[in-house]
Amino acid sequence: MNTTIMLFLLQDGITNGAIYALLGLALVLVFAVTRVILIPQGEFVTYGALSYAMLATGQVPGTVRLAVAMGLVAFALDLFFARNALHARLVIRSVALNIVFPVALLGLVYALVGPNTPIAVNIALALLIVAAIGLFLYRIAFQPIAHTSVLVLLIASVGCHLALQGLGLVFFGAEGLRAPALSNAAVTAGPLRFTGQSLAVYALTVGFIVGLWLFFGYTKTGKALRATAVNRLGARLVGIRTTLSGQIAFLLASVIGAISGILIVPITTLYYDTGFLIGLKGFIAAIIGGLVSYPLTAVAAIVVGIVEAFSSFYASNFKEVIVFTLILPVLVLRSLAAPQVEEEKD
Repeated sequence: MNTTIMLFLLQDGITNGAIYALLGLALVLVFAVTRVILIPQGEFVTYGALSYAMLATGQVPGTVRLAVAMGLVAFALDLFFARNALHARLVIRSVALNIVFPVALLGLVYALVGPNTPIAVNIALALLIVAAIGLFLYRIAFQPIAHTSVLVLLIASVGCHLALQGLGLVFFGAEGLRAPALSNAAVTAGPLRFTGQSLAVYALTVGFIVGLWLFFGYTKTGKALRATAVNRLGARLVGIRTTLSGQIAFLLASVIGAISGILIVPITTLYYDTGFLIGLKGFIAAIIGGLVSYPLTAVAAIVVGIVEAFSSFYASNFKEVIVFTLILPVLVLRSLAAPQVEEEKD
């Protein structure tokens, strides 16, 4: 290997690692607030990427109809759980969020979709669609069981992943899709050539890291989310709406996932099930970060991306094995450092 090849591999690894960093940040965010290990994060990537790709070709993605259906289910759940204390304000708010919003989004998509629609409009529509799905997913699948154990939440998360992946096959088919690049600009630095797409990846990753740090450290909503993560009951006692905290966490995670997919789909062909493998690599970074540290998760994601790039050069057949093996020493060290807890006897 010469210096030029090494630089190319580093560039590729950092670009992929930046994507994994976005996903790892989203996983840490959701787990910190709701204790949910968000397995469907990969589906947010797929839905965002392939919805954008279909909109770019002038087609209406099935995900927007899924958002309407999920909104109707969420509205029915709101009425059911509040049946003993129904009042006009609650019903109006539920109708606006769960019915008016997705139906208006559906109408907006049909009104704006077309082969000549600007890229920025297609990106905005794809983000709104996935944001709605993420919001309704929390309301339907996780909010009713928010007080259960992490294991129950994990089982629900796996079920959501399987359901959304199957629906992805229905909406997008088995054929892969690609989308137009965000920018055709390019910058050359020595032997390396940085495209506008890769520069957008770097800029958005750094922006999200800084934005999340500022959000959680200096805003009232961010501090409320942190309080919910530390003690859910205590947060409720001091007036923090824990349900709203979960909705905000899922909303942010779905948007981050969709942005990651939109950044990837012009670079490589994505399929309905591609997001799961990408999400797993973000999960490795989140685990290395202990599911609590945003900076450590971002650094770990860059390491994962670089290891993947060099593995694909030296041992492409074992690339995934090498990447997923990174998690083993971390788990061993954490298990040795964790205090021993005696099992409860029946």
